[in-house]
Amino acid sequence: MANAPESGHAPETEEGGPVKSFLEHLEDLRWALVKCASAIAVGVLICLLAGNYVVAILLRPLQHAVIKYPGTNIVATFSFGTNRLGTYTLDASQEEAFTRMFHPGGSRFIALELVPIPGTNGLNTLGLQLNTNVNAAEQAQHMRTSVNAFGPAKAFLVGFHVAVYAGIALASPFLLLFIGQFVLPALRIKERKYLYRGLAFAIPLFLSGVLFCYFILMPAALAASQVYSDWFGFSSSYWDAGDYINFVCKFMLGMGLGFELPVVVLVLVKIGLLSYSTLSKARPYMIVINLVLGAVLTTPEVFTQVLMAVPLQVLFEISVWIAWYWERQEKKRAAAAEAGTTP
Repeated sequence: MANAPESGHAPETEEGGPVKSFLEHLEDLRWALVKCASAIAVGVLICLLAGNYVVAILLRPLQHAVIKYPGTNIVATFSFGTNRLGTYTLDASQEEAFTRMFHPGGSRFIALELVPIPGTNGLNTLGLQLNTNVNAAEQAQHMRTSVNAFGPAKAFLVGFHVAVYAGIALASPFLLLFIGQFVLPALRIKERKYLYRGLAFAIPLFLSGVLFCYFILMPAALAASQVYSDWFGFSSSYWDAGDYINFVCKFMLGMGLGFELPVVVLVLVKIGLLSYSTLSKARPYMIVINLVLGAVLTTPEVFTQVLMAVPLQVLFEISVWIAWYWERQEKKRAAAAEAGTTP
């Protein structure tokens, strides 16, 4: 009986790490949670101190959102000092009058500003003057929405929420490390190998989804939101800071998780729950699922919905073809093994 640990199950136990009691596992879990909470607390504190920089990063998609104006009519932006009063597409008669008055040239976008004009009786009046600054004329193509904190405590609450989101993102490498230190000792060598491979693909895919959303999808979604607001007759000049931050963070997180689809699908293929034939039959359902995800995670209009669904569907198709390749290689190995054992 003394030689029982040398039985056939011993190597699996050794691969799974040292055997511990239930209380020892609880102690390890407690320390893992303490270290994770400490990492998040430090990340939140850093992001609170650098809150203005974090908010500036989240506002970048709004500042780079470009609005499309159909047609060829002149688009005029009116301003008074540093205040932007509005942007309007001129009709034919207005366009003819503005062309005679200001001679804007070949540019479709013009900028006009209200300036004081000396009067004959010593009183100044306000008049329109063409702003020849190219950047001022191009402002019409960018969002005219400002993000505001409505309420005396709203700025701090929104800033704290931003710090929490950014703090978790900043602490995520340490969270993976601490969780790995708790989980990995319980895994066998083969299980660790698959986990490392999965993380090697999962992390770059998640970051790719976030960056794709931040630089491409988000500005398009925000611009489409303003266009639809104007079309419905709603004012889009002011947005609540809390709503904007929640939308941006949810959008980027959802897109990052959406890009994890190949990892999830291929893991299920590896463990035998899915196959190439099952995935190929699921194409129509995945199209519907991706469109629904696009409607839930983005602004509820067709353009951004499709813009999000297309890369998700492309990733699914890549997963299908990888599953086909794996299945083909498995059949070749099986055929070669059978041929090798045939007399």
